[in-house]
Amino acid sequence: MKEKVSVPFMLLGILFNVCLIAANLLETKVIQVCGLTLTAGLLVFPISYIINDCIAEVWGFKKARLIIWSGFLMNFFVVSLGLIAVALPAAPFWEGAEHFNFVFGMAPRIVCASLLAFLVGSFLNAYVMSKMKVASRGANFSARAVWSTIVGETADSLIFFPIAFGGVIPWQELLVIMGLQVVLKSMYEVLVLPITIRVVKLVKKVDGSDVYDANISYNVLKVNDI
Repeated sequence: MKEKVSVPFMLLGILFNVCLIAANLLETKVIQVCGLTLTAGLLVFPISYIINDCIAEVWGFKKARLIIWSGFLMNFFVVSLGLIAVALPAAPFWEGAEHFNFVFGMAPRIVCASLLAFLVGSFLNAYVMSKMKVASRGANFSARAVWSTIVGETADSLIFFPIAFGGVIPWQELLVIMGLQVVLKSMYEVLVLPITIRVVKLVKKVDGSDVYDANISYNVLKVNDI
């Protein structure tokens, strides 16, 4: 008997991928809000960590690993298409080439920084969520969601910003941006926590799943082990 695809899992997986692709494009803009220098990716990127928490909580690390790698591949696919589109000659009458190239013609260092930071941060997030769930026997979801996000977001910022903007943005300013990103993204998680809790409870009820990762491999390369 073939295993059926869970509709909630599929929908969350699709949303996860969309958020990552959107965040990658939005990261190209540096914004200032109330005097704070940030990247526009802050608008959507934390949502991917919230979805990561939901998937790890309901279906366990194995399914989270699958979704994380799918997000990586989709990001790589979109970035590759963007670079190909940039390399193709623009029509002589089109005036948007410069702006298009700025958004989609990301420098190799930014592409590498983004993909590497995403992988490390997402896997750490899922790992912490999984381990804390087993240790707490499923209790204290709020604390687990917040701490896993803090760990993942911190790793993401520590990898992305030095690789992407080191030598471009002054290091003092870069450290401030990194710290702000971690704090604000973690606050984002706390603010939407009531919604996250309700979504997790609803998904568990609809899907009938509540996985505890006992005696599993946390090897991130074992994608076929689902």
